[in-house]
Amino acid sequence: MEHTRHRPPRELTQPRELVVVCAPLRSNVNLSRIARAAGCCGVTRIIATGRPMKLDPEVARDAADTITLENRRSLEPVLKELRKEGYRLVGLEQTTNSHDIHHYNFPRRTALVIGNERTGLTDEELALLDEAIEIPVWGLPHSYNAATATCMALYEYCRQWPEG
Repeated sequence: MEHTRHRPPRELTQPRELVVVCAPLRSNVNLSRIARAAGCCGVTRIIATGRPMKLDPEVARDAADTITLENRRSLEPVLKELRKEGYRLVGLEQTTNSHDIHHYNFPRRTALVIGNERTGLTDEELALLDEAIEIPVWGLPHSYNAATATCMALYEYCRQWPEG
């Protein structure tokens, strides 16, 4: 059997209706890792809140034609705006009422909300969500890195919506 590396990406039959929304992050590295995974998943829009963030130059070069990175001051107005646009606000956060990602069905039109690496999402931000999902952890520390968890959630969304 002969294998050829780097075959072309799969074609989406319709644009993804998934937006990645980040609470103020501490690290441009995490944002760059999120952007790289989002690009692989066919996501075209990332909204980063807080201080202006930049992508790693290599990631920025690769994503320049496919991903729009929007920088906004604060998360709450963004969430309210996305709700008006018809997005389901799904936070990636461990809460007392969060759903296990293994049993969660993503709505096609989803805004995936990512918390800060250390502090997660605030109580006020959590109150604006439609629901929260979490990724089970079987060891320590008690949660995955923000970028790693986002990659897992993006993959699960794409598994559920492979055509776009």
